[in-house]
Amino acid sequence: MASDMTDKAVVLARGLGTRMRKQDDEAAGLDARQRAAADTGVKAMIPIGRPFLDYVLSALADAGYRRICLVIGPDNDAIRRYYGEEIRPERVSIDFAVQQEPRGTADAVLAAESFADGEPVAVVNSDNYYPVAALRPLREQGGSGVALFDWRSMTAESGLAEERLRSFAVGRIEDGCLRGILEKPDEATWQALPRPIWVSMNCWQFRATIFDACRAIKPSPRGELELPSAVAHSIDAMGERFRVLTVSEPVLDITSRRDIAGVAEKLGGVDVRL
Repeated sequence: MASDMTDKAVVLARGLGTRMRKQDDEAAGLDARQRAAADTGVKAMIPIGRPFLDYVLSALADAGYRRICLVIGPDNDAIRRYYGEEIRPERVSIDFAVQQEPRGTADAVLAAESFADGEPVAVVNSDNYYPVAALRPLREQGGSGVALFDWRSMTAESGLAEERLRSFAVGRIEDGCLRGILEKPDEATWQALPRPIWVSMNCWQFRATIFDACRAIKPSPRGELELPSAVAHSIDAMGERFRVLTVSEPVLDITSRRDIAGVAEKLGGVDVRL
């Protein structure tokens, strides 16, 4: 067993999806509760029988994570109320960290530094359902690491169109470790990439050094402190090695209303235990 294996996971749940809030007449098949939740933009709370985030947390529990920190905004009352008051999880404990302003994913990770308390942590999105086949070995390998997903499996099994996948980041692998992240590669770069292409869905395992990296970076051209920049700083300036776990199973993604029905169908029959 790796000495730095962890049972702590951080779930980034602050974001209010503008594409989710946007009315979309083509998003057929949504019930009144789903439409009402979509109107708030809180993708994690979209009801698929139960909140989508329940499925994410159940998969983390299946992978061996027992202590979960939800990074939320100061106004994310629905998430805090549901996970802090309305339910009583048996397999996981749930803490909260508040990101005061939407300053980017690296800033969101920084909000969970006290929860990490010097220990390694996983970091994942609240609007992605990750396979246990990615989460468990990522935890068990210890140290810093990232799960990257085969874009062919993503297009074939997750329901994501190839054009949409091209807007995701691509991992560059060298000797089994992450060499860098290509953000939204253009057409020429995409065509020149070696196959298979491994896309990043923000599924990380970090040592505590990530917090220094998050503090060291400057805002991106979008004005945000972005996690890929912190990872690049970790690799290039701090000598951190991120072992890559390549996964040929899909990640389910909820970005817009059009995603809800398909994701609900794929999650049908999934046993959720928190």
